[in-house]
Amino acid sequence: MQPDASCAGPAGRKTMLNRTDMPLQGKVAMVTGASRRIGRAVALGLAQAGADLIVHARQSRDEVEAVAAEIRAMGRRAEVALGDVTVEKDVLAVFEVARAAFGGVDILINNAAIRGEKPLLDMTLQEWRATNAVILDGAFLCSREALRSMVERGGGTIINLGGVSAHVGAKKRAHVATGKAGLVGLTKSIALEFADRNIIANCVAPGKIGGKRSATSGASPDMGTGPILGREGEIAEAAFVILSLCMPEARFMTGQTVHVSGGMYMP
Repeated sequence: MQPDASCAGPAGRKTMLNRTDMPLQGKVAMVTGASRRIGRAVALGLAQAGADLIVHARQSRDEVEAVAAEIRAMGRRAEVALGDVTVEKDVLAVFEVARAAFGGVDILINNAAIRGEKPLLDMTLQEWRATNAVILDGAFLCSREALRSMVERGGGTIINLGGVSAHVGAKKRAHVATGKAGLVGLTKSIALEFADRNIIANCVAPGKIGGKRSATSGASPDMGTGPILGREGEIAEAAFVILSLCMPEARFMTGQTVHVSGGMYMP
């Protein structure tokens, strides 16, 4: 079957998203926030690599059902799970779907996110907490339940979706930048605590992703810098890195943050 066009690399290059072998055959992956953009591309890429999927969304049933249908059309199994990652009982229900359908999970992509801008002086405590509930509480709850399953299954992979703002800051997005920075600490802690259980954890930090091209790299007004490559990244470029870290060949890498920012941040 031909790979999904939205997953093709720049200029039609062959990428991890349309490889013909199936290195994840027999694995079960869960992607949170899988209804669109990076989450959707990663879910489809994991299926193309042979994994069965639990595709999660908070409430976008029609969109996430469409993603599941695409996965099933590839000959893979897919289950839809709806729930709020900030609510513990919802997360437990999502993982019960995984357990009932597949016996557990081997790969978790913590992609659920919340977007929004607010000057720091205008930000309420409620807005601060709501943002970090999704970014941090959600990643903690999903990781905890995934880790229970991975320990039982003899290993696994967790990928947290961070962001370049965690490393350079962001005007009007202090809540997001702080939450994404927290994901780096969570990633390292999981890597340390579960290394002896054959479980790895890494963080991917995208920069500006959308595919828009510009004549110059320019500075981002909210971050003070911009991609030195002179364009925004494409969804497939971010998804490629995430998928690469899920492959068997990546199992000697753990506790790391990989930047996909076009040179926006160079540690």
